[in-house]
Amino acid sequence: MRTSRADDFKQFAAGRTNHLFRSACLLTSGDTHLAEDLVQETLGRMYALWGRVARIDNPAGYAQTVLVRTFLTHRRRRSATEQPVGEIPETVPHSGDDPALRVALLAALGQLPPKDRVVVVLRYWEDRSIEETAQAMNCSSAAVRTRSVRALAKLREQLGGVFAEFADH
Repeated sequence: MRTSRADDFKQFAAGRTNHLFRSACLLTSGDTHLAEDLVQETLGRMYALWGRVARIDNPAGYAQTVLVRTFLTHRRRRSATEQPVGEIPETVPHSGDDPALRVALLAALGQLPPKDRVVVVLRYWEDRSIEETAQAMNCSSAAVRTRSVRALAKLREQLGGVFAEFADH
């Protein structure tokens, strides 16, 4: 029995949503509400071109690229600098994770400029190559290397003493 376009997309979305959400949470420095919005917009854009996705070699990688570009577009908007205050995001700590380490890393990621944050997430969290990262960000490989060095230096500076105590675990 042949499955319809919508069924194919539902299966794809069910398999990729959690991965996209984790990446979006890292890109947004733990803002789960914005991460959900980014994933929803990414999946909406993917559905709009799902009929042509058969020509894409790696739909999961393409979805990740759409997520990154959606995040960067969002950061360019004037409203992207608005921050809610007085409320702690609803997060559930995972068993085996160190909440203090997670908070420190998310806070440090949040201090990076958006493009530097994208480089760190794609290169070191998603374990993408320099070329794949450059393609996702629509920039040169040299720009990715430069941003990577700059971002890691900033993270080391921000996490200095805090990170040293977690590194012993």
